Amino acid sequence: MRYLILVFLITLVTGCGKNDHSAKNIALIEKYVQSVESQDYEGISSVLDDNYIGFGPSYGDSIQKPAALANWKENTTNLYESIKYNKSRNAAFHITEGDNQGEWVSNWAELEITYKDDRGTITIWANTIYKIENDKIVKSLTFYNEADALRQLGYVFINPNDL
Repeated sequence: MRYLILVFLITLVTGCGKNDHSAKNIALIEKYVQSVESQDYEGISSVLDDNYIGFGPSYGDSIQKPAALANWKENTTNLYESIKYNKSRNAAFHITEGDNQGEWVSNWAELEITYKDDRGTITIWANTIYKIENDKIVKSLTFYNEADALRQLGYVFINPNDL
């Protein structure tokens, strides 16, 4: 039953926002996801617009293309052994009004991230919404529970008021 409800909701969301660019935009995000999983720096660079800006996961976080690529190279060299998008699903939609008009693709995924040097593996739910212009990603908004990721790596949160 849950599966049927999920299929219905995805169909509703994608059906309401269908346009001629939906399949092409989803293919672009699938290329991005494949590049992330294969740690293909050039592939990631090729799908990001030169004016790309990413937001999240924390409020106030933002990053432009050069820094995003530098961070990616640093993380894949020194931090991540692998990243796998399990249960990855995409939905394309078009926003016709307001500040965020345009073509968008939302990706929902269960991410499995394995860290180098036996630091461990975590599994998180992540949602990233990508704005597409001229066959490039120009903006992304990423949401996931950072505290859960850190908890899975063994971090303990202590309220300083309890010390």
